[in-house]
Amino acid sequence: MKQRNRFLKKYPYYDSSLPIEQRIDLLLMRLTLKEKFKLLSGRVFSWWKSSSIYRLKIPSLNMSDGPHGISFHSSFRLMTKFPCSKCLSASWNPHLASNVGAAIAEEAKAIGKQLLLAPGMNIDRTPLNGRTFEYFSEDPFLTKEFAVAYVKGVQSRGVGATIKHFIANNQETNRFTVNVQVDVRTLHEIYLRAFRDVVREADPLVVMGSYNKVNGIYACENKELLQETLFNLWGFKGFVVSDWYATKFLKRPEQAIQAGLSLEMPKAIVYTLKRLKKAFKEGLFSREELDAVVRRFLRVLFRVGLFDEKPRKSFRVKVNSPVHQELAQHVAEEGMVLLKNEGNFLPLNINHIKSVGIFGPFSSKKMGKFLYGGSAAVVPPFEISPKKGIINKVKEHVKIVKKPAEADCCLVFVGISHAKGGDCENFDRPGLSLPKQQNDLILEVVEQNPQTVVVLINGSPITMEPWLEKVPAVLEAWHPGMMGGNAIANVLFGVVNPSGKLPITFPKRLEDSPAHTSPRSYPGSDSVFYEEGIYVGYRHFDKKSIAPLFPFGFGLSYSKFSYKDLLLSSSEIAGSQELDVVVEVTNDSPVAGAEIVQLYVKDDEASIDRPVKELRGFKKVFLNPYETATVNMTLGSSDLEFFDAENFTWRTEPGSFTIFVGPSSRVLPLEGKFEFR
Repeated sequence: MKQRNRFLKKYPYYDSSLPIEQRIDLLLMRLTLKEKFKLLSGRVFSWWKSSSIYRLKIPSLNMSDGPHGISFHSSFRLMTKFPCSKCLSASWNPHLASNVGAAIAEEAKAIGKQLLLAPGMNIDRTPLNGRTFEYFSEDPFLTKEFAVAYVKGVQSRGVGATIKHFIANNQETNRFTVNVQVDVRTLHEIYLRAFRDVVREADPLVVMGSYNKVNGIYACENKELLQETLFNLWGFKGFVVSDWYATKFLKRPEQAIQAGLSLEMPKAIVYTLKRLKKAFKEGLFSREELDAVVRRFLRVLFRVGLFDEKPRKSFRVKVNSPVHQELAQHVAEEGMVLLKNEGNFLPLNINHIKSVGIFGPFSSKKMGKFLYGGSAAVVPPFEISPKKGIINKVKEHVKIVKKPAEADCCLVFVGISHAKGGDCENFDRPGLSLPKQQNDLILEVVEQNPQTVVVLINGSPITMEPWLEKVPAVLEAWHPGMMGGNAIANVLFGVVNPSGKLPITFPKRLEDSPAHTSPRSYPGSDSVFYEEGIYVGYRHFDKKSIAPLFPFGFGLSYSKFSYKDLLLSSSEIAGSQELDVVVEVTNDSPVAGAEIVQLYVKDDEASIDRPVKELRGFKKVFLNPYETATVNMTLGSSDLEFFDAENFTWRTEPGSFTIFVGPSSRVLPLEGKFEFR
């Protein structure tokens, strides 16, 4: 007890019985100016740690890349490789996002990490973006639902989550310097909205500033975005960290401090001791402004337990545990999207098929390699390839043959790798098509055997014009993680009924996409102009009456579902009142399955230009054969609002609104109306 009292007398901020803000005050008053400067940048010779202060027992914050597991380059450990974020969001099951976040946090904690640099939640503006596979959706509402669940899952295990990349980091081409020119309404309504809602609903500990400029100012020194919007308007209490080397073009430390950048990584560039001393001496920033960014940083250190008297016990979790591997497989299974199934070709009946041909460069390709695809790369201890998964499934029942003509059924595995020009950080894709040799392979196989299934391994949309009409079935498997082969086999052979739906529109042609109307709108040069405004994703396809290859929210099942009896709890709501939306969904088949019920809203009497409809609710329901479920969803005034740029506020106008309910953005059989007063 005496030893403890002596320790707390010297380091009173280690007293966990005190409120956090008081503990921060006790620590701040003991820091010298030079020590405060030191805390503003990463630890020397370490890419993944903040600076420590030995004199005051301030430990380093230890970080790891994500979002698909703990990356090898930030841990040098073999870890559970989960499916990519697109696969996760294609499940339309946020509960899975919470479980994945918790599992990755457990593994982070087991190896001494306190901060996960995930989730990525940028909006899919162009299907060519090399990091599309890391992000959730083209839609802010769907993105928000998954990011909230993911952040809560991570932080339920005492590890901090980092939402990124703030903001408008929607392409990899010129990503370090490009100036995003975007109007205020579009910025808030499309690109900021999900970040706002995650800050308010999930309380993430950290926000990562992006590389690019926004309307002429780099994101990491953008006072309007950080200080005025993130802190003051939204009430964010954590700290802002730069993306790695996002500060390399910043020259004035006072601008970054006054904007609210607490930590630049991986080392001091704008926050060098020389620059900070000079700017402070010249009165370019005050001690109060410095303390504000240091306080935000220290608050997170306290919240993740780095100043606990007794270190928090790590969860008794073995990394790469069978439980986490089973979760990875389950996510892959729920996230796969059946895009075509002519004549109910799938599922394959293992008792009726005597031979299978397995073809394509992705049948045996391993995707978990060091920095393969960029910062999201995870290296697992093993990886079940599609071919291995199928062999595991069919074993002695089915013969694997090498010639298409000899097979009862052919499976062709094609897709997009994590190499340059594929699904890869720092590079955008050159086009939407698969490589010519892959398209040619599909055509060659199907010519010899029409009983051919195409399985796609990718994290972003592709075109399918050369072969789509020639094959009976197409399965979108995304990048399915370390257990992907088993998951694919289970879906193909009917052990699992596919229930995923697209979180992103698949266009027929690149020029149909909203960002691809001119070189100004993509890729730009010094600047890129968001000329499409709020019309991103399905909003654009609806407004322009363009038929996509596969629409947002689309996905088939081995079951058949029907919708009826849409009921609204009231014909009008006002103020903070909520509207209950009830619909009956029936599984009209002998196969148990899951349906994703989607709710869209249209403003019938808007005073400004608004989308044809916007996603404002969804629910995934699991139904036994011939079972009917009553599905309840809720709408409030915030689901009806738009950003009023003139008055710089969110606003809901009175008037009539239409509700659409159905299985995808382009199939909405039920409609209802209500008034907002």
